[in-house]
Amino acid sequence: MAELSAEVRALLGARNMAHVATLMPDGAPHVSPVWIAVEGDRLAIFSALENQKVANLRRDGRVAVSVCDEHNPYRSVVVRGRVVEELQGDEAVEIMDRMSNRYVGTDFPMRSAIVSLIEPERVHLQELPFRHPTGT
Repeated sequence: MAELSAEVRALLGARNMAHVATLMPDGAPHVSPVWIAVEGDRLAIFSALENQKVANLRRDGRVAVSVCDEHNPYRSVVVRGRVVEELQGDEAVEIMDRMSNRYVGTDFPMRSAIVSLIEPERVHLQELPFRHPTGT
């Protein structure tokens, strides 16, 4: 398992959107924007049971996650890993509500979901020396 440094935890613990790549049955990539959290040494994402990423992850738990800093998109982290646990019920709702409160300030309106816990296998933090120009 790869370690999540303090810098990586800060990026993953802020209100930054993540993009999660899973594998379709034919091997094609499937990417979804998601909220993300760190639960212990694992990443957590959630989804409704009927979403494609849940079916993909149940069939093949390999996943890649990309997160860019909302204030500096040239600062990012890419994590490759594997889903090692799936949570449902009250435990999933607690995680979902923590994420929802961090991102939008309220509990998540739907009261059921699948939380996938991802064990990181490779973590790459990058900060490029660029900034968006201001004014135009």
